[in-house]
Amino acid sequence: MDIADLQRRLRDFAQARDWEPFLTPKNLAMALVVEAAELVEIFQWQTPEQSQALDAPTQQHLGEEIADVLMYLMQIADRSGVDVAAAVERKLLMNAQKYPETRAAS
Repeated sequence: MDIADLQRRLRDFAQARDWEPFLTPKNLAMALVVEAAELVEIFQWQTPEQSQALDAPTQQHLGEEIADVLMYLMQIADRSGVDVAAAVERKLLMNAQKYPETRAAS
């Protein structure tokens, strides 16, 4: 997936619908929380085992909710000037330092 291309496509989609004034980082973050709740709802009341064995319709629904969350994240980053790839790399390095490996080297 090309992040810059996705962000451009999302900008074009919003512009074609005159949604630009509403897509502020604040509004997008609030919408993201709603979509994240819809993602969580899929797994509500499931056992861990059930959550790992979804049927095809639920798997498709899960993909749609993941896509919604990702698209909102990309729009927040785009409108806030965050380089997603650089932020992820930086965070992975920070996590590696904060949480060193615990398994024995082979």
